[in-house]
Amino acid sequence: MSRSLKKGPYIDPRVLKKVANGSNRTPIKTWSRSCTIAPEMVGFTFQVHNGKDFITVSVIEDMVGHKLGEFSPTRKFRRHGGKTVEAAKPGAAPAPAPEKK
Repeated sequence: MSRSLKKGPYIDPRVLKKVANGSNRTPIKTWSRSCTIAPEMVGFTFQVHNGKDFITVSVIEDMVGHKLGEFSPTRKFRRHGGKTVEAAKPGAAPAPAPEKK
């Protein structure tokens, strides 16, 4: 469910204060994944916490209106299962090559 238009977008005041005071050279470290990206943040680099590490996010114009957490995934994609995955495992026998007729 989205936020009320009357309230406006949620922008963490601590992040906004760091953007107003800081230069865009040093990354801004934040745990506020729910903070909406404002136009003032374009050009800045953020380090967004994903629960374990800080992921570096460089803000561009296309990101305005999105949340910081959208660009810092919390789950690591391993691989889909299947025959090729079983063959790629270390110690597994190589898959036989198809015969040409």
